[in-house]
Amino acid sequence: MTETARAGTTVAEVMAELAALEDPKTRAVNERHGDDHGVNLGKLRAIAKRLKTRQDLAEELWATGDSAARLLALLICRPKAFGRDELEAMLREAGTPKVHDWLVNYVVRKSPHAEELRVVWFADPDPVVASAGWALTTERVAKRPDGLDLAGLLDTVEAEMKDAPPRLQWAMNHCLAQIGIEHPEHRARAIAIGERLEVLKDYPTSPGCTSPFAPVWIDEMVRRRAES
Repeated sequence: MTETARAGTTVAEVMAELAALEDPKTRAVNERHGDDHGVNLGKLRAIAKRLKTRQDLAEELWATGDSAARLLALLICRPKAFGRDELEAMLREAGTPKVHDWLVNYVVRKSPHAEELRVVWFADPDPVVASAGWALTTERVAKRPDGLDLAGLLDTVEAEMKDAPPRLQWAMNHCLAQIGIEHPEHRARAIAIGERLEVLKDYPTSPGCTSPFAPVWIDEMVRRRAES
């Protein structure tokens, strides 16, 4: 008997529940960001909390290809249960930005294959795949920088970020900011690169939120840490 059967919840039941939560206004907001589902993420997380960890069900939900189902799958799966090749295939078929981001942040980062995939994806010619490599590199910049060529990363950002496709540009900008925040010896150069390239300088930022423009982001985070 499978885990799904033992738990008494079928894929069909979950898909019906997700369909009932579909909201046109939520979908319209999500579509402006490149996503294609209309389920409120708070309600999606509530379903995940009820289902708990369910690897069999997660794999079946992912296989539906539905974005809301895939987001739920990423919340109830066991990250370490996926093989390297499975994660590689999942990333390349993730499709929407939210599914891509959750896959990298909630699953790949917790996988024993994370570092191997980071290196492979970082150099991938597909900018969406490369953005995942940059996201994993940014985490290493913050938590495990030993062995990283931070100056070399700044060289690449300086040469390529300005003309990079949007999702890759965002990931490279995050890495730039993280280097400036976490590594004082590289801070001045990181700020200078951000000021010269002006990437995301005019990005609309809600009141009380920090701008993603790297010089502002770096200065604000360094200030907060100094005050804490």
